[in-house]
Amino acid sequence: ASTCSGCGPGYKTPLDAMKGPREEIVYLPCIYRNTDIQKPDYLATVDVNPQSPNFCKVIHRLPMPNRKDELHHSGWNACSSCYDDPSKRRNRLILPSLMSSRIYVVDVGTDPRTPRLHKIVEPIDLFWKCGLANPHTSHCLGSGQIMISTHYSIVLRLFDNKIRHSFTHVFLAIGLITDILISLDDRFLYFSNWLHGDIRQYDITDRRNPRMVGQVFLGGSILKDGPVKVLEDKELDSQPTPRILKGKRVQGGPQMLQLSLDGRRLYVTTSLYSAWDKQFYPDLVKEGSVMMQIDVDTDKGGLKLNENFLVDFGAEPDGPALAHELRYPGGDCTSDIWL
Repeated sequence: ASTCSGCGPGYKTPLDAMKGPREEIVYLPCIYRNTDIQKPDYLATVDVNPQSPNFCKVIHRLPMPNRKDELHHSGWNACSSCYDDPSKRRNRLILPSLMSSRIYVVDVGTDPRTPRLHKIVEPIDLFWKCGLANPHTSHCLGSGQIMISTHYSIVLRLFDNKIRHSFTHVFLAIGLITDILISLDDRFLYFSNWLHGDIRQYDITDRRNPRMVGQVFLGGSILKDGPVKVLEDKELDSQPTPRILKGKRVQGGPQMLQLSLDGRRLYVTTSLYSAWDKQFYPDLVKEGSVMMQIDVDTDKGGLKLNENFLVDFGAEPDGPALAHELRYPGGDCTSDIWL
């Protein structure tokens, strides 16, 4: 999507993006590796328009041609840094496969509600031409090229050289922060604790003194009836209770996050990586992951689970699936850059 006729993809500035249209559909890779279901992973299209008769339903599934890929993250072929280039279009979703090392290119431009497979980069090309394997994260660049990471670290630093402030994403037991994002107006930072089971919202307007203003528990490993016994907790007076949403118990913990452009809705899924899901949350693999939506107070801060929203990937036609990252057509808070 573009905000002017003849322009390239996306928006001129992040603040312009915040005025963009409300999200109506979401794309999520759904994984069957390490489950009992011998089917390919697939790309799910979910209707998130409250006015739609298909609200909270999977309206399309695009299966990959191979099994055991482990689709993981996704990214776009072009982003808002190409806004001034009318020759660029954001019409392809890039899906690297963590285990098979394939890279799928999906056409979401012809019909956004019915994605189709456009191209496959086979593992042999990645191995022999690049000397790389296990592609993880895809990201569009300001040049119109695509960057895919294949090397990993436990620390990610976000640094602005002009204002000399940084935010560090570190994996530490027991919380296990597994995703982090910042609102488009740079006011709020969010992260998920996959093991601890909560999502936190921080006011970062004072860059040197982030202040927690919102928190919500959505499962996790320290529940009252869970297998983990808490000996000491300096934050909580008691262990959280299980989260039951529309009659469904939430298995796993909050993992991937995606914020609406206006910052008022935070979407979350509960699967991290199928092998770790199986190790830490075996019932998640048996029952499938879920997608939830949290209402965000953008004035004072605050998080509240929307009790009327649930996408249950345990009810999929071929059996429970593990849904992971979330993308909106036209760009979102975690896939766009402005250079």
